[in-house]
Amino acid sequence: MYDSLKPTMMNDNDFTQTMVPGSIVYYDMQPFNHALLRVSIGLILLSCLLFLMNTHVRRKYYIGNYIAVILNVVANVCVAAWAHGQIMAFRAQFLTVDFAALEMFATAMKTLYTESTFWFDIHYAVFGLTLLVSVLLVVNMFWKIRLMNEEKRLLAAGKAVSA
Repeated sequence: MYDSLKPTMMNDNDFTQTMVPGSIVYYDMQPFNHALLRVSIGLILLSCLLFLMNTHVRRKYYIGNYIAVILNVVANVCVAAWAHGQIMAFRAQFLTVDFAALEMFATAMKTLYTESTFWFDIHYAVFGLTLLVSVLLVVNMFWKIRLMNEEKRLLAAGKAVSA
């Protein structure tokens, strides 16, 4: 979007001065882009908590493991819902751009022309993967709970646990 919409703005101090109606979407979405970047870095740092708690290898879960899993799942679901709403709103706004004027501008100024919404639509894959990871974390947590209960039952019966 930078290469196709940014050059259409004639005055960076007055966004109403544009060669292509609707191209202001580029500037409208910049605060969201900055917020999404910060939130994404936060999610990466929060996922490090899973490794610090050894959630991926520990045979027995402790309270820190539960907290790490729950925090990650809640954060992932909340961010996916928030970002999806924002991205779909900006996608709809992008589709209001006068593409005929944008094509004429791109031809005259030799800039990029695109009507593609690929970079809006890719969020389905990215956040779908994030939600899948969240589901797998919850499944792993319940699996560990089941294994710990089975281990307790076997130890109470005086039998050895087999891997």
